[in-house]
Amino acid sequence: MRRAVITGIGLVSPLGCDLKTVWARMLAGTSGVRRITVFDVSPKGYDTKIGGEVIDFDIDAYIGKKEQRRMDIFCHYGLAAAQLAMNDSGLDVAKLDPTRIGSNVSSGIGGLQTLQTQYANLLQKGPERCSPFMIPQMITNMVAGLVAIRFNLQGPSYSMVSACASAAHAIGMAQRHIRDGEADIMVTGGAEAAICELGLAGFGNMKALSQRNDEPTRASRPFDRERDGFVIGEGAGVLVVEELEHAKARGAHIYCEVAGFGQSCDASHITAPMESGEAGARAMKLALKDAAMNPEDVDYINAHGTSTPLNDKIETKVIKLALGEALARKVTISSTKSMTGHLLGAAGGIEGAACALAIKHGAIPPTINLETPDPECDLDYTPNTARQKPVRAALKTALGFGGHNICLAFKALA
Repeated sequence: MRRAVITGIGLVSPLGCDLKTVWARMLAGTSGVRRITVFDVSPKGYDTKIGGEVIDFDIDAYIGKKEQRRMDIFCHYGLAAAQLAMNDSGLDVAKLDPTRIGSNVSSGIGGLQTLQTQYANLLQKGPERCSPFMIPQMITNMVAGLVAIRFNLQGPSYSMVSACASAAHAIGMAQRHIRDGEADIMVTGGAEAAICELGLAGFGNMKALSQRNDEPTRASRPFDRERDGFVIGEGAGVLVVEELEHAKARGAHIYCEVAGFGQSCDASHITAPMESGEAGARAMKLALKDAAMNPEDVDYINAHGTSTPLNDKIETKVIKLALGEALARKVTISSTKSMTGHLLGAAGGIEGAACALAIKHGAIPPTINLETPDPECDLDYTPNTARQKPVRAALKTALGFGGHNICLAFKALA
């Protein structure tokens, strides 16, 4: 069977845009959450005023001025992260067959800021003032298309849209394309930029967001009894996933193997996870089966861990059902959303990267702000301090509105 490995990582995030810096800040338990600055959050009606905005990002280093104006910000982030991942991989695409390389960098929401701006133009100035670039700026698949155009990738190219599971879904499908012989390399992950008036209003009116505005760095607190909602984040996480023998032949640096992929649907509610956790557990079991792994092989789980009252207690059930309660109590778990906020459709990209880095470096990032554990969340969530520990295998769970459940299994290269 053809095997898929990670040979490049690119991150644009609330913790920075340099891989070594982001990983160091994760291990240090640094929060990237702060008061939102990209628009005025002071007017009445914005009950949440905090978010995980991207920092240290120089768009001019990746995209020319003219091109920038023709793209939504989620495309800026995704294209930059793809460039960083390609740089990290050491690939020279000009020497390869472009029909064997694909792109499926995904998004859960796409060009929300473009939609907001252009709708305002329509109402205030009339239809003739809407940009002719509005549709290609806004549509969710465009980041995958732009990545393919930038690097001349002529293999499979598309975008998964499964809400907050989108990037993890894309990585799983990349593994399938490589395993099934449809591609030798996939540039994959997710990008999101929903921190805007419309995004904050929509999620805020759902009562999904934390309102801990006076303590932004302490607002995202997965599995803590005092959690009051997620913190919206933005950015991109992109991986270069490559067929193992192809990577070996060119002497590539290999982080780990993408060994398994499982998916399921709750089919129960548009936003709330299934109360029993059975469907989420099934996705985890399918990922383990696909990877030819046993529950006892898992050393680390990067949890979906959103810091919402429903998600965290139900995800605890999911893990217990998937691994069995005894093993669930032994495995090390953390939610890096405690530091980055929730990157929505891009979350699986940066969190999949965290799994790869945990395997590579034998270190597990913490769940910060876990000060008063919820009695219904009674597993080992690596509270507040990173842990040095050999990681042979890791799971990444991702749960999306609509009931989408994704699990990825990563393991050290044997």
